[in-house]
Amino acid sequence: MPQKFYKYHGAGNDFLLADNRDRHLSLSSEKIRHLCDRHTGFGADGVMLLEDSADTAFRMVFYNPDGSGGMMCGNGGRCIVAFAADLGLVKPGEPITFDAPDGRHQAEILPVTERLSPSAELLSSVAEPVEATEGEPFSQSPQHNLWSERTVRLKMRDVSGIRTFPDERACFLDTGTRHLVKFVNGLKDYPVMLEGRTLRHDPRFAPAGVNVNFVEPVPEGDDVVLHIRTFEKGVEDETLACGTGIVASAIVAYSQGIAGRVDAHGRVTCLVKAAIATLAVDFVPRCEDETLQIRDIWLTGPSDFVGTVEIML
Repeated sequence: MPQKFYKYHGAGNDFLLADNRDRHLSLSSEKIRHLCDRHTGFGADGVMLLEDSADTAFRMVFYNPDGSGGMMCGNGGRCIVAFAADLGLVKPGEPITFDAPDGRHQAEILPVTERLSPSAELLSSVAEPVEATEGEPFSQSPQHNLWSERTVRLKMRDVSGIRTFPDERACFLDTGTRHLVKFVNGLKDYPVMLEGRTLRHDPRFAPAGVNVNFVEPVPEGDDVVLHIRTFEKGVEDETLACGTGIVASAIVAYSQGIAGRVDAHGRVTCLVKAAIATLAVDFVPRCEDETLQIRDIWLTGPSDFVGTVEIML
């Protein structure tokens, strides 16, 4: 039976998505591995199914390229929100709620095409989108009924319990997926694959393993921008961006006094530069029982529609 998939990417983190509201589609680990293979399949950093939810806009089901699931993907979450808009299930500028592997999330598609400037200001164009109607997406050509790129804000789960490894300039935390954040010098030429694979399998993080983020703080004007490269478990490779890793890196950088602009209301904003895009993370820190608690966390960045593929399953 032919099955249509829609490809999106968030800052280069690419995914194949399918509308599974009627629950017709069941994917084995073998099929997922084939779909994500960049030589014998269509290639992706993950597969997502959009399914019905009883009391939210939709339910997000996420799979890594190795077929594993059960964790949150930040860039995937932003992409599936864009997909839901293209299906006519949600509207730009309105609050969106959906269910994900790590719980319930809120999101928003900003009401005009917007990008992040180096100073973290959102720059708006004058082009307004034409909303899709519910049903088959892309019934017209993309330029007629939707944006090729949007800016999506995604609320992440609250974070506490940062574990530090001072001798390694590293911290461990869970932002919906388990992450190690390590500060390094010379990120461009850093051995991300070699060290990332080693730390991903480090016994301290067994048996689940950990994603590994290598971060170099770089002063840019009045800000410190976090440049990042990530080795992702499940992908078992470096990816162009990792949303939950970007969130983890911003939180750790703030907790260590490395980066983060604080506004008059106590909200912190960090800019994080991945391979092809800069994303923003903003949150509210609280100290409770002498423990740093990070609340009201939002990840903001681009979400791009790439195209459609059809495969016999």
